[in-house]
Amino acid sequence: MASATLAAPFRLSTRGGTPSGALDLAAIVGHIDWARLPACLRRRFDAGHGPARYDGTMALERSAIGGWFAWLVRPFGAPLPVRRLIDAPVTVTVRAGTGGVVWERRFGPHHRVRSVKSPGPANTVIERTDGGLAMVLDVSVEDGALVFTSRRFFLSIGSWRLPIPAVLTPGTCRVEHRAVDEHRFTFSMTMTHPLWGTTFRQSGLFNDPPESTP
Repeated sequence: MASATLAAPFRLSTRGGTPSGALDLAAIVGHIDWARLPACLRRRFDAGHGPARYDGTMALERSAIGGWFAWLVRPFGAPLPVRRLIDAPVTVTVRAGTGGVVWERRFGPHHRVRSVKSPGPANTVIERTDGGLAMVLDVSVEDGALVFTSRRFFLSIGSWRLPIPAVLTPGTCRVEHRAVDEHRFTFSMTMTHPLWGTTFRQSGLFNDPPESTP
């Protein structure tokens, strides 16, 4: 029944629309689970956090099938890297935007990925790239880490959403933020396709902005 419901385009409610306002992850995961996160992670993802820039390095890996997907989605904001990289310098800026939180990632001087995380229905988060490629994310706390796991992908065109069958996506996306210490954290991302296994794997180490260091 669920897959049949998602088989056709659907339209956002004109009364409900995309929820606006701050992205309150504590409310989404529940305050008991939120309290299980290290204080530094809660601070970075707090709903009232101001603009911030995080510098770090990342390793970007992909399979051959992953490379095909990366080229396929380039018109939709180029969210996936085509090249494999090791110890690549990466800058991530985070700021409040219309309807959610804007995340902008720069991989070197030429590759920029921009997306907006906004509140979704039923305690989910919606992440949408500038090109309209979007996914519905579950948020959880697992072993002291903040984890985002994709439920499904869709194209967002105005108020319409066009569901994308799982087999035509790079796979289930799992993103994990884990504290190393008070001022450093790791980021990891994997995408696992139901037929072709792991298509993308990213891992990196990031530092808090200098002004947040006592």
